[in-house]
Amino acid sequence: MHATNFSEVNPPTAAGSWVSHIRATMSLGVPLIGAQLAQLGIHTTDVVIVGQLGAVPLAAMVLAGQFFFTIFIFGSGFSMAVIPMVAQAYGRSDVISVRRSIRMGMWVAILYTLLTAPLFYNAEALLLSLGQKPEVAALAAGYVRIIQFGLLPALLFAVLRALVSATGRARIVLWVTLGILVLNAILAYCLVLGHFGFPALGMTGAAIVAVIVQWVSFLAMVAYLQTREETKRYELFIRFWRPDWQAFREVLQLGLPISVTVLAEVSLFTGASLLMGRIGTIELAAHGIALQLASIAFMIPLGLSQAATVRVGVAHGRGNYAELVRAAITVTGIAAILSLTGGILFMAIPHLLAGAFLNEHTPDATDVLAYAGPLVGIAGIFQLVDGLQAIASGLLRGLKDARVPMIMALVAYWPIGFLLAWLLAFPLGVGGIGIWIGFVVGLASAAFMLCLRFYLKVRHEMQTARG
Repeated sequence: MHATNFSEVNPPTAAGSWVSHIRATMSLGVPLIGAQLAQLGIHTTDVVIVGQLGAVPLAAMVLAGQFFFTIFIFGSGFSMAVIPMVAQAYGRSDVISVRRSIRMGMWVAILYTLLTAPLFYNAEALLLSLGQKPEVAALAAGYVRIIQFGLLPALLFAVLRALVSATGRARIVLWVTLGILVLNAILAYCLVLGHFGFPALGMTGAAIVAVIVQWVSFLAMVAYLQTREETKRYELFIRFWRPDWQAFREVLQLGLPISVTVLAEVSLFTGASLLMGRIGTIELAAHGIALQLASIAFMIPLGLSQAATVRVGVAHGRGNYAELVRAAITVTGIAAILSLTGGILFMAIPHLLAGAFLNEHTPDATDVLAYAGPLVGIAGIFQLVDGLQAIASGLLRGLKDARVPMIMALVAYWPIGFLLAWLLAFPLGVGGIGIWIGFVVGLASAAFMLCLRFYLKVRHEMQTARG
């Protein structure tokens, strides 16, 4: 096997020094982190622009965004399953398996889009059944019925990311995401607020813009893959309708537990907000600030976890356990250092960070800031354990191990994390800080179990390979 078959993501064994691993991890991880931050910027831009329309449209935007995100995040588990499949096939120099994995990943994305269509069409009834105000539910449902046409390109884009990540070309993901960040801001400014001679379409305009940018991002990725000799050879769209049922089943079998795991974590934070809302409005506002800061910081380990999946998957596909172990240690070490740095920052200047989200002239600003300070400090510890469990999940996905990690994560998130949060907050009277402490313990439990799982699984495979 010649070194020329691989990119910097897949260095030859002779070049497997710690420096080369750090360089390869950062080369892959930095663009993925940047893409996550840019994606967060797109959502923030939408909220800011729609917020100019008033409280009701803003509330509807938040509600519709959560509705779409919940459906998207579950479907993204199947797209994420394609990453280790492609990475391992790429590590084996198996062009056919790479093509089949990508193709069947796109098939599953199309199927998922069709199956979830009734949810979008019945959004208003679903939101009303959840106790939402009729005016807000109607406005949110109108947005949702349009933005559903952006689900398919969003999922297909996520599938195609597997190929560019595995082949060491993740920078295109960053450039495309930055491009649509700018495009989204310009189009939203024109179509939502009605500038430069465009009609002011309000929420409808926001939905149309969202669909446009999702399709532009997908088509830009297709254009890139179809115009580069290194990626054209995979012939992704040749005989697209030819099925490969083994690869199709693998996407479903690996993707379903990933989807459940991701949805369980997302719903955990929804549960946190509901618990905090029972305590009071000031507490909920402070919680929202701390959670937003933690979400921004989480983009770093989230991007690195995707890099971990690729790095471990490629090494596993080659059967090179020395490279696999070094890749795992490197990405975990980088994530730990970055998370620890961010955690120290959070604990050192919590009130300063929280103050960036507040208008000091509002009547409740002082009370919210006083309550948010300690929560931001705890969020510093929170991001360290949350980052480690994200990296451990990415490492295990590189081994195509998702079912047992799903069970571990569910136990850590809910019976441990959520239950402890509720006990501390209410029966024991600790309040909002107790909710955050509960989640720190839950995520720390997940990090410990998942890291142990990865260590034991790799050790077992290495012993088996040695005979």
